[in-house]
Formats: sequence, structure tokens, C-alpha cells
Amino acid sequence: MAERIDSIAALRAAYRSGATNAAEQAERVLAGLAGQAGGPVWISTVPAGELRARADALTRHPDPAVLPLYGIPFAVKDNIDVAGMTTTAGCPDFGYRATEDAPVVRRLLDAGAMLVGKTNLDQFATGLTGSRSPYGRGESVFGGGLISGGSSSGSAVAVAAGQVSFALGTDTAGSGRVPAAMNGIVGLKPTRGLLSTAGVVPACRSLDCVSVFATDVADTVDVLHAARGVSAADPWGRALPADRAVAGAPGTLRLGVPGAADLDFFGDHGQADRFDDGVRRLGALVGGVRQVPLDAFYQAGDLLYRGPWVAERLVALDEFLRARPGSVLPVTRTVLETGRGYDAIDAFRGRHRLRELAARVEQLWQEIDVLVVPTVGTTFTLDEIAEDPIGRNLILGRYTQFANLLDLAAVTVPNGFTDAGRPASLTLVGPAFSDLTLARLAAALTTGGDPAGETAEGGPGAGTAAPPASAGPRAELLIAVVGRHLAGESRNGELTGLGATLVGAARTAPLYRLYRMDTPDGEGLPGLVRAAPAAPDGRPIDVELWRLPASAVGGLLAGVPAPLSLGWVRLHDGRDVLGFLCEAYAVGPQVEDISAAGGWRAWRHAARR
Repeated sequence: MAERIDSIAALRAAYRSGATNAAEQAERVLAGLAGQAGGPVWISTVPAGELRARADALTRHPDPAVLPLYGIPFAVKDNIDVAGMTTTAGCPDFGYRATEDAPVVRRLLDAGAMLVGKTNLDQFATGLTGSRSPYGRGESVFGGGLISGGSSSGSAVAVAAGQVSFALGTDTAGSGRVPAAMNGIVGLKPTRGLLSTAGVVPACRSLDCVSVFATDVADTVDVLHAARGVSAADPWGRALPADRAVAGAPGTLRLGVPGAADLDFFGDHGQADRFDDGVRRLGALVGGVRQVPLDAFYQAGDLLYRGPWVAERLVALDEFLRARPGSVLPVTRTVLETGRGYDAIDAFRGRHRLRELAARVEQLWQEIDVLVVPTVGTTFTLDEIAEDPIGRNLILGRYTQFANLLDLAAVTVPNGFTDAGRPASLTLVGPAFSDLTLARLAAALTTGGDPAGETAEGGPGAGTAAPPASAGPRAELLIAVVGRHLAGESRNGELTGLGATLVGAARTAPLYRLYRMDTPDGEGLPGLVRAAPAAPDGRPIDVELWRLPASAVGGLLAGVPAPLSLGWVRLHDGRDVLGFLCEAYAVGPQVEDISAAGGWRAWRHAARR
């Protein structure tokens, strides 16, 4: 039996200790893939020689610490482009050879991850069952003929079976959450646009979302930080607002819980019991709990398959479907062709109705911060799905299909097993850009961890202590400090006086130069400058991360002397945070370049010797 591939956190620790290297991990991956290409999990895999070459290049990297996903094996759903590989979207006759990586894949590769291959899916990402593929029906890792969930079936199973550390899926109606539920892993469905959908075969382009599967919440947050970013090729992309870069502490959050009348477990008492237990455990973590109605959510979700958004699925596929109807599975073709029954009037009527429902939901977010729902009300076997493929697919999407229509973020986590041995899960839902807050609460529920906080090294880990539950969530920003505002330095009081709290040490990505400019007091003023894109001499620079109330940013900025300013600083783990930068005009040849020291404190220490 092949060895399981560890989680991102475990592999990262093993690499740092020297217990393993990327080449050894590549061999472990290959041992677990023998004969799997073209099957229910993997449609295609990276040739063994290419994977070994990638691992060898990583092993010889001069500074692995600058790569946040160094040597981490991953997979992508086969509706996402990878240069040199065929994208099938679960339909062999549709397949084409991609000429470049999708931006989300390229960012992961640039972060040091090792691509293993492309995974099976419900054809054209249409379905939540994992059974709509000519490459084979996906079965849950728990066996018993249980469905794997779809459409990102292969990605979820590859992670749950330990063949990779994480995988990308897509999620339009629940495809990043239902497979996680059926395989006992974590599924992060980010806010639409945080992960670029350029290079992704569209399902509903206005609703599509790239999702992340992993075995724990902290890993999904690592991937989100490394992969997110706005791409010029993606008109749907959105950046994470600065005021959402720090997660709300669980103890400050107001949790919304559906009333019994709004919940339907379709006769599955085991799932109902598990959900009640999950709500009880969540209630002990948050600042308050209140019952909320789900009617507006359900009505919005019904628009996805019983409204004009079905027609949007034809935008990218109508020509292929008309030319080669026999290449498409009958159940997929039935779903897609339903879209031809809608016209422009229906489309506008649907949008107007959605806006009315969204306004009701937006009012709800004034009363709660997080909503908890079951991921699925019940589970099905492959045989049960075959008896009613469309009706039971709708049952699986009951608690998921409204999220993207209403511009919500969501994270699905395991929630034990029913007495019948079926996996249970729940999903935390929040408004757009609440991703890190949801992840922080999800980690507290599942492991007691805190992936949205920052450790002393600036990576995922425990955050600062939560304020009293009665205080309510406080809007805060993460600020990177490089010089005289560091703890113990001469201007640190400007930060602490504004209510800032120290998170810990971190360092930038290797993209910067640090300079010392003369000042009348003789102490000098450090200036962090981003190197020109074509320049090969950028370096990682030590910084501190501080949490600052958003309302205090103006006061801080007013005291920042020219040529310094606040701007976006890229950290070593791929995150962009606000920080002190220096305008390039101020660092001419007469200014001392102290980049080699690696940071202001290190330079001052060396200068005293």
C-alpha cells in the first residue's frame, strides 16, 4: 500500500528539519499513482520524468524558505488549464491541449508546489454526484458504494486518499463543498474572484469559483494566500480588501442558525443529529447565537437550475453541443439543453428577482456574521443516484447552490459520522470577503487552531487573544513595519498609541531592497523599495506584522514623513499586506544600500560591532 502524502503543514515541517526532500516526496507520489491515469480519480498525470525533474529543481533551490509551498504535491480539476496538458472538462471529444497555465495554477507553481496531475469531474462541471463522467464513477473513500460528490470528485478523493496534499476544484453550485463532505475533508469556496477563473472551462462564468481541498483548514488558507491575485486576463477577478486581511476572532462573532422549520434532512435522522451536535459545539466558540430564516437563500438557490442561469451554461458549450451531441452524456445534455428554454426577458426577470433576494440577505448580515448550515441533508449511493440523477442532485445542492448567486464565501468541514457510518459535515457561510474569518472559526471548531492568525514567523498559526465577546468584531488591518516603527524602536509608540498590537515577525518576498537615508538626528531612516520587475537583485527583508484598528490608519499615515508612504507589501508566503514603502526617487547612488543585512535591526546590530 502506497504511503499517504502528508498535509502541507506536516510536509513543511519535515522539509525544514531535513527529514525528507522534494525528490523523496515525488517518489512517494509516483508510487501511489501507478496505473491510475484515465480512471475515476485521475484523468491524466504528469509524466514521471517531469515530476522528478521538478522535484530535483526544487531540491537544488538556493533558498527554499522563500517558496511558501515548497515541494507540496497538488492536483487540479481537469477543467483548469495546465500548459502542455489536455483539458477535457470530463469530455474526451471536447479536449484541447492548453498552451499556458491558468493564472491560479501558475501562482501555485511559482510558490514551489509540485503538480501531480488532473482529476476527474462531473462532465463540464455539471452535477454534484461524481457519477457523470466517461472516465468512471467516483466513489467516496469511505466505500460502501457511496458517491464521491461532484463535480470536483477526483480532486476531493485524491486529497482524502492521501495522494496529494491539496487540490483545486471549482464550485458553481456546491462542487467544492459536496465532495469535501462526502470524503471527510475541508473544502474552501472562496469569495468569487479571489482565485482567478481565467483558464477555467466555464460552467456559469458569472458564478464560477476555483475552490481548494485539503485535510485541514490551515492548509486551505495557505493555498488561498499563495494562489489569490487579480489577473489581467480575468475580468471577474477581485482583490481582498485591506480591511478583510485580518480575520475576526471567533469569540466576537454572531452565529446564525436555521430554525427547525427551515431544515430538511430528507428523513436522515443521523445527519440531523450530527448537525445539532455541530451547532452546539459552535455555540460554545462564538459571541452569540440567534435563529435566522433561510427562505431567501433557498429561493435564490432555486434560480440556479430552475431559472435563466441554466442558459448561461450554454454560452461556452452551445456550439459544441449542437455539433457533437453524442459526445455529451445524456444526463449532462439534458441539463444543458434546458437552458434553451429561456429568453432575454427571463434573464432580466431572474436578475431582478435575485437582486430582491440578495437585499434581504444583506440585511441579515447586519444581524449575524456567520451562518451555519448542513453541507448536505443526506447522502446517496451510486445506485441511488442512478435511480433519479437529476432529482437527487437537487437534494444534494439544497444548502450549497445559493452561495455564488448571493456572492457569499463558505468553508465546509467534517462533522463526524452518523450511526449508519455515513460522513457528516457542516458549512460556515458569510458575506463576500469573510473568507479568513470563516476559516478561523472553522479551525477553532475542528482542531482548536487558528489559520487566519499569524505566528511569530508570520505564517498560519495562533492569533492574538480574542477581545470580550460583548465587544463585537473590530475592523483591523495588518501592517508590515520595517524600521523605526519596530517594537522597541524610536517611533513604535506611534503604533501602540493608536491601539496597534504586535502579531509577530515575518519577512517579505525576495522582491525588495532596503536603504538607509540620513536624518538630522543621525539615527537614519530605512526605506523599503520594491526592485524593478526586470531586476534580479530583490531580497527578502525582515519585517514585523502589527494589527491596527482600521479607524486609526489615517492617524498613522498623517505622521509618516516623505518619502515614506503606505502601500502593498508582498510577504514570503504570498500575502499582500499594507506596509511602509519608500518612493524610489529618494534612493539615489548617495544612499546606503543595506539590503545584504536582511533587515533594519540586523544592519544596526552589525553596524555596532
